[in-house]
Amino acid sequence: MDTESLLAAFNARNKNTLMETLDIEYVAIGDDFLTAKMPVSPKVHQPYGQLHGGATAALAETVGSAASNFFIDNKNQFINGIQLSINHIKSKREGIVYATAKNIHKGKSTHLWEVTIVDENDNLISVAKMTNIVLAKK
Repeated sequence: MDTESLLAAFNARNKNTLMETLDIEYVAIGDDFLTAKMPVSPKVHQPYGQLHGGATAALAETVGSAASNFFIDNKNQFINGIQLSINHIKSKREGIVYATAKNIHKGKSTHLWEVTIVDENDNLISVAKMTNIVLAKK
C-alpha cells in the first residue's frame, strides 16, 4: 500500500474517537516513524489558555500506539499502550503541534517509542516515551 493510502486508512479509523474530537490527523509515515498533527485552539486548552498537557499526552499516545501497528500481524495481534511518560518543555496557545513517534525497541512482545512534539516553527513542546504490549486476538 502506498504512503497516501496508508495515511488515509489510518485517518479513516479516527471517526467517532478521541482522535476525531481532538482533530488529530496522521500526516507522514516512514520506515521507522509516524507523524500526526493536532491544531491548538480553545478546544484543547487548559483554563489558562495554553495547550493542555492531557491533550498533548493523548496526541503522543495516539501516534505511538498507531506506529506499533506497522510491526505486528494485525489479523492475529493488537496493541495496547502500557506506559506513557511525558515531559512538557514549552507552552503553546495557538497554531499546530506535530508528534513524531520513532522506534527505539521493536520486540516480539513490547515496543518502545520516543515521541517528539514540536510546533509549526519546530520549537520543542514536549517529549514522551511510550511502551506498547503486543497481544494476541482471541
